[in-house]
Amino acid sequence: MEPGSTVSAVRSQRVWYGEEIRPAVIIIKEGKIHSILPDSEASAHTAGKVVDVGNSLIMPGIVDCHVHVNEPGRTSWEGYWTATQAAAAGGVTTIVDMPLNSIPPTTTLRNFHEKLGAATGQCFVDTAFWGGVIPGNKLELRPMVQAGVAGFKCFLIHSGVDEFPHVSDTDLHAAMKQLQGTGSVLLFHAEREVEHAAAEKGDPHEYSTFLRSRPDIMELEAIRTVTQLCLQYQVRCHIVHLSSAQPLELIRAARKAGAPLTVETTHHYLNLCAENIPARATQFKCCPPIRDTANRELLWSALKAGDIDMVVSDHSPCTPDLKCLDTGDFTQAWGGISSLQFGLSLFWTSASKRGFSFSDAVRLLCKEPAQLCRLDDRKGSLIPGHDADLVIWDPEKEFTVNKDNIHHKNKLTPYVGLALRGKVKATVVRGKVVYSHGSFSSQPLGKPLFIQHKTPSPL
Repeated sequence: MEPGSTVSAVRSQRVWYGEEIRPAVIIIKEGKIHSILPDSEASAHTAGKVVDVGNSLIMPGIVDCHVHVNEPGRTSWEGYWTATQAAAAGGVTTIVDMPLNSIPPTTTLRNFHEKLGAATGQCFVDTAFWGGVIPGNKLELRPMVQAGVAGFKCFLIHSGVDEFPHVSDTDLHAAMKQLQGTGSVLLFHAEREVEHAAAEKGDPHEYSTFLRSRPDIMELEAIRTVTQLCLQYQVRCHIVHLSSAQPLELIRAARKAGAPLTVETTHHYLNLCAENIPARATQFKCCPPIRDTANRELLWSALKAGDIDMVVSDHSPCTPDLKCLDTGDFTQAWGGISSLQFGLSLFWTSASKRGFSFSDAVRLLCKEPAQLCRLDDRKGSLIPGHDADLVIWDPEKEFTVNKDNIHHKNKLTPYVGLALRGKVKATVVRGKVVYSHGSFSSQPLGKPLFIQHKTPSPL
């Protein structure tokens, strides 16, 4: 598979189709899946060249709906070119870019257009965009919905950057009223400041000191607020990066009562645990924090039970100095983990040991994220009429993460040195090869994605 080439048909002994793996040929026309045929029937329909990938598994391309690209404004942290190359190398064919930590943040229609300008001609995979809810911008929300943002993100606690302030209850009610009838979704960073026993002044170089400063109750109380709002307004709500298993009972109860509520967790909460984080290892810091092993296993159980809907990267890079690597001070370091390129491999390495199937992988990494963003009419499934977005990978192949094979702009990640299972061989976006065996297409072939929502009646 030559990077940059257009694929008209691809054959494998292992194609994920119709909830099972079977030998098949995928016929592609004009960037869409035209048909998926048993190998024996394919020859009559493949006048063009068929690319045979042998026993490699072909699955829908990954949809990662939680990525901080940080462009414009903080391109030393990341940027569209490097972020989308890293995505392509990891089998991710669609990302959805968060409204922060770019400058300006995506909180007005004008800022959204500025972001689109920054992304133009730089994306190796398809890219959609979240807007943001901050105090005072309620009248910007519907114009951004009409312009095609996938939905909106808000914080119930300080976001980490001053240009994206967190919202009050009053702001939330105002935003929910604006979003009623649009079909859009509001995403919540669900931590709240609560009155809890002040953590004793611990050693800032120990991870346990930071962990005590962000107890489970901060997530629990925030999610209590989210469930109440969701039930009251019947606006779709989504909890990003759930790290604590304690709120799961609240989530189950709200859904049972009719709340249109979805939940994600991330690769770091499923793969890492607090007990194994060394002193001064600030590359492990994120918010909410990585918790203990028992909590991690409860998250896996919730995934299996369907209480958590999807798994995403929450790729949140920064420059090495902001991680305070020289001092190893967890209390001062930037909170964020880079993993966009390694999500599929991270998930499969751990999930395959816990009895998860390829069907689970497709549901959690492709279908559900696409559905959240209202992209499920074109992304997330291998079915005729959908975009020909494919990841071609070897689920059995092992490799080790090292700085030489990381395509993020900054090579800082807690996964350096980790042996992972599941290696991406090639990535196809709308029928074009954007990545193959370590090389990228010479030009970015991704495009911006705009989501069509309902036109609500005037307020």
